[in-house]
Amino acid sequence: MAIKRAKKTIDIVIFRFDRPELEKALAQAVARGVVVRALVAQTNRGGEKRLRKLEMTFLEKGVTVCRTADDLTRYHGKMMIADNDLYVLGFNFTELDINRSRSFGVITREAVLLKAARALFESDSTRQPYEPTSDRFVVSPESSRSLLSAFIKGAKKELLIYDPKISDKTMVKLLRERAAAGVSVKVIGQVMKNGNGIEARKLAGTRLHVRAIIRDRKTLFLGSQSLRRLQIDGRREIGVIAPHVKVATAVARIFDQDWEKSAKKEEKKKDEKKAEEPAGVLAV
Repeated sequence: MAIKRAKKTIDIVIFRFDRPELEKALAQAVARGVVVRALVAQTNRGGEKRLRKLEMTFLEKGVTVCRTADDLTRYHGKMMIADNDLYVLGFNFTELDINRSRSFGVITREAVLLKAARALFESDSTRQPYEPTSDRFVVSPESSRSLLSAFIKGAKKELLIYDPKISDKTMVKLLRERAAAGVSVKVIGQVMKNGNGIEARKLAGTRLHVRAIIRDRKTLFLGSQSLRRLQIDGRREIGVIAPHVKVATAVARIFDQDWEKSAKKEEKKKDEKKAEEPAGVLAV
């Protein structure tokens, strides 16, 4: 709908893409006079051939195509700006991510975030250095570590985290410190071994792809960066901090449902394992 509604400009960042209806919508946007620019990742694991084919298709349809530089280990951000609407996404433009994975996206028209997003798109499409301008627009490697550290430190009661793999030592230490201070820290995903005090469960029923943190059910961070050193310091990742209670509450509600569902699955596995154990033999 966002692409179909656009009247003037669409800037889209692509890491993975296999949705024919979105490809068609972008072509139709060009046909009705919308300036469409696509910033396509230099490469992704196993998908470079598809990306190059997509670039050629876009060019044939009149889309302006730019390719990301290769100075970062990976360009992994997911973002689109359609006129004055900014979309920061936790998912790629793929059938797997959209229809068969747990993920979310944030839509905003806030001027400060639009300005920051446009500056990032211009910098990366022209391969120029990016200078952060907002403490709520989270970009790796420039600002993620400082902004996410401050975000975690600000928790007073609760941190609900979706993250496939948390392994950055400094971030794990911050989470442990919050837990020691009485903050409830729950993770749907994985945490490295020294994550004492942090409750973690594997997501049941679907694939986990999103990276999100709900702080005290009042503020949401959502983006493409896991709390891993490489994604914080070595790759292009894009996220946003949304200090909006309605948004945070909505995501927290889904987290609660996922947490309970995952707990039931874990209990079922334990019961099944226990039932498979051989009967004990008592000596008399």
